[in-house]
Amino acid sequence: MMRWNPRKIAKEIAVGLLILFVVSQVLNYIRKPELPSEKLPSIQGALLDGSHLELPKGKALIIHFWGTWCPICKVESPNIQSVSEKYEVLTIVVNSGSNKKIKAYMRDRQLNFKVLNDREGKWAKQFDVEVFPTTFIYDTKGERRF
Repeated sequence: MMRWNPRKIAKEIAVGLLILFVVSQVLNYIRKPELPSEKLPSIQGALLDGSHLELPKGKALIIHFWGTWCPICKVESPNIQSVSEKYEVLTIVVNSGSNKKIKAYMRDRQLNFKVLNDREGKWAKQFDVEVFPTTFIYDTKGERRF
């Protein structure tokens, strides 16, 4: 006669649910529609270092939205720094306070990538950013590719 072992049953249910979750995530990824191509909007303003923002012409561009208050952004910032040393990167810091506060934050973490301070979230709204960090990649023609 077979005995019901509650722990074994719970373990089998948990494994089954895990497999179901993984399969559903893979299917969602496969069925995910392509990102619609969008042109890079015009962005103007002064960068944190005081220089005027000029978007590169004929070069790919990475635009990265982040916040000093965002724990994932803190972990990711060394990677953004490394990428910015090889590629054109514009970071837009959102709802993170004064230029002085952001400069201190960057100095403490030895970061020196290009930063546009989006105090009120204007640029985040224009790019429809609701989750942080968010990164967009534009090709040499200004079309969003990722």
